[in-house]
Amino acid sequence: MPQQGIGAANGCSLRQYKTTIQTKTVGNSPFTCSLLSRTAMKTTTYRLACSFLLWLLTLTAWAQQSTTLSGQVRDAGGGALVGAAITLDGSLKGTNTDANGNFQLTNLRPGTYQLRASLVGYAPVDQSVNVPANGPVTISLRQSETVMDEVVVLATRANEKTAVAYTDVTRRELAKLNLGQDLPLLLNFTPSVVTTSDAGAGVGYTGIRIRGSDATRVNVTLNGIPYNDAESQGTFWVNMPDFASSVSSVQIQRGVGTSTNGAGAFGASLNVQTNALQKEPYAEVNLSGGSFNTRRATVSAGSGLLNNHFVVDARLSKVASDGYIDRASSDLKSFYVSGGYYGAKNYVRLNVFSGMEKTYQAWNGVPEALLATNRTYNSLTYDNETDNYQQDQYQLITSTELSRRWRANVSAFYTKGRGYYEQYRENDQLSRYGLPNVVIGDSTIRRTDLIRRRWLDNDFYGTVFSFDYTGSGRLTANIGGGWNRYQGKHFGEVIWARFASTSNIRQRYYEDDATKTDANLYAKAYYQFTPKLNAYVDLQVRTVDYSFLGFDNQQRNVTQQAALTFFNPKAGLTYTVSDQLTAYASFGVGNKEPNRDDYTQSTPGSRPLAETLYDYEAGIKIRSDRYALNVNGYYMDYRNQLVLNGQINDVGAYNRINVPSSYRAGIELDGTLVLTKALRWNANATISQNKVRNATFYLDNFDTGNQDLQRLGTTDIAFSPNVIAGSQLLLTPAKGLEVGLLSKYVGQQFLDNTSSDARKLNAYFVNDLRLIYTIKPRFVQEMAFTVLLNNAFNELYESNGYTYAYVSEGRVASDNYYFPQATRNVLIGVRVKL
Repeated sequence: MPQQGIGAANGCSLRQYKTTIQTKTVGNSPFTCSLLSRTAMKTTTYRLACSFLLWLLTLTAWAQQSTTLSGQVRDAGGGALVGAAITLDGSLKGTNTDANGNFQLTNLRPGTYQLRASLVGYAPVDQSVNVPANGPVTISLRQSETVMDEVVVLATRANEKTAVAYTDVTRRELAKLNLGQDLPLLLNFTPSVVTTSDAGAGVGYTGIRIRGSDATRVNVTLNGIPYNDAESQGTFWVNMPDFASSVSSVQIQRGVGTSTNGAGAFGASLNVQTNALQKEPYAEVNLSGGSFNTRRATVSAGSGLLNNHFVVDARLSKVASDGYIDRASSDLKSFYVSGGYYGAKNYVRLNVFSGMEKTYQAWNGVPEALLATNRTYNSLTYDNETDNYQQDQYQLITSTELSRRWRANVSAFYTKGRGYYEQYRENDQLSRYGLPNVVIGDSTIRRTDLIRRRWLDNDFYGTVFSFDYTGSGRLTANIGGGWNRYQGKHFGEVIWARFASTSNIRQRYYEDDATKTDANLYAKAYYQFTPKLNAYVDLQVRTVDYSFLGFDNQQRNVTQQAALTFFNPKAGLTYTVSDQLTAYASFGVGNKEPNRDDYTQSTPGSRPLAETLYDYEAGIKIRSDRYALNVNGYYMDYRNQLVLNGQINDVGAYNRINVPSSYRAGIELDGTLVLTKALRWNANATISQNKVRNATFYLDNFDTGNQDLQRLGTTDIAFSPNVIAGSQLLLTPAKGLEVGLLSKYVGQQFLDNTSSDARKLNAYFVNDLRLIYTIKPRFVQEMAFTVLLNNAFNELYESNGYTYAYVSEGRVASDNYYFPQATRNVLIGVRVKL
């Protein structure tokens, strides 16, 4: 069920449509706390620096060969094909054809390679080549007999010429980690990513931050269709259990990225593509289980291409877990069905998928005082303190070739969500529910125990489109956009009360409807000035119209409206020094509207402004047959970023406020090193500074009944570690066997924007061990057995939390609550391809 995530980058957090995590009171004003995480590894930064220095020194050892492979890629008519991808099996080398269809790969080690040439819309060609070769290689690609699904997401995805930082994750890479955990956990080892799980075991409510930006600042699209909740702007993967089993690829763009549909990308964007066309019939069973009574069962099947045109794919999943935290159970069900028609120049696909979740809540966290003695503590004990939500999604996706140069992609979608969370409320005020006091004789009862449900019933629908142009050599372009509307009904019911007053069962004590309309139009162009220099321009206009129930200047609830228009330009240059070295630089602007609570818990006079981000990126990419290294530097300059500073606004709410100036600046390192034929190392690291300039903070003073102002100067942005690193050391000692050591380091984080050591998450360093053994017996196509030992060295760490600071008896005190993650645990899975 949707939840508000305003605190991930701002030191405070509130679950939308749910009870507040922790409440303090100053007068009649409730305070809602924030989220956090912690743990330690003091010498890891030094070790990390040494590892990368050793890596860079090692790279020079392989620059000893200067063998070159060159060639040209043409279509069936002899015309040059621009942008065709050239890869070599067994090598990390790769390139793209230039404006004349030519390519060149240098510094290859002598031997025989399997060369692959591929281009969207054409059937790929695999060809064996010897190095050194006798002369240039000529490859001819024929147009595919069927249109491939990838054409739909091309307009919103980055490529080698886009000049932004991005990572592509394939279906094969996801499958290695997919034992039932949510998609954020499967992306944990990508650059600048930090993940968390409320239940501690990766099933149920999970979250992801990229470059310190939380889910409300990360744009998510499914097949180019927006997925973020329109009001909170967060993403709730619990509504799509085991969705990763239907994903063919994910692209993570960090920073502003390219123009896309839906919520503003203020830290990153996730572009997810579901099942791609599989021409042969298939069936697959995935079973897994392990610690905390976690179990997953998935059955998927596909018809393959019927009569050279039709295809049907389906998946049915069930995931359940008791969770690491007490009573933090999850019962999740989902299905995915897709049918399509594929022609030589067009295709139509209908996707229907649904998720149903029931989770026992663990959102109160563990008090700091209990971490050492009872890390799995859950303050919620009512047997049905659960979140219940179902989300159904319908996507009609089409692609049509209009001419040799133009292709049109048009999709329509509808998402239906409905559900509630149930709460037991002890000794609550009858007046909060619009109920009169109960008078029995001489006694007046003003409070009662009760059970309430808070509902959300919403409809989200619209369309997205793109027109893609492929020029004769130098120019490619996209014109696209989308329109969507969200209609949400928020209401609460009292389903039981010890003293019912005049209430009826399921009496509604509040109703609040909201409507939000979002439209955008973008134009992108790539122009090849020279064989080495490419320019990229991306212009987007986005409008937002939001109607909601909020406070006026007399603190009365009235329907209000906010209308915003944003212009988001982006541009970049890419310079190809050689097939081994590419350099790029870009500048982009992003704008983002405030979220639901920013509007509904303020008046027009105190309403915050929209946020603006100026994103500067520059980097280099180095490729060899044995190593690949990406180095990206970024400076994200925020204007009017929304953060919590503890100040109460004119309606008594602790809303976010605009800070004039803040920034994120860092370096991202990401690469692969082939140590031997059997040993490969994938590693990444982000070293950054994340600051609020001229920060102020307000503390509730219980001694005076007022608020004390603190002027703090430059402070760290909450939940923004200065160091994030991931590593995958992969060994294949025998045919079909892979052994992996998966490591993740996350530096110290602060729970609010004060940089106070009394309110922080310690650094943590977690290592997982993974074994995958694949066999191909006669009775099935393939069987793969996976053993995943999570947190192998039993690190005690917390990845999230919240805090409330105040003044009492003349001293500053902090109430900290943490979300501990599971200690050593195991998951075992088997995958059978029939």
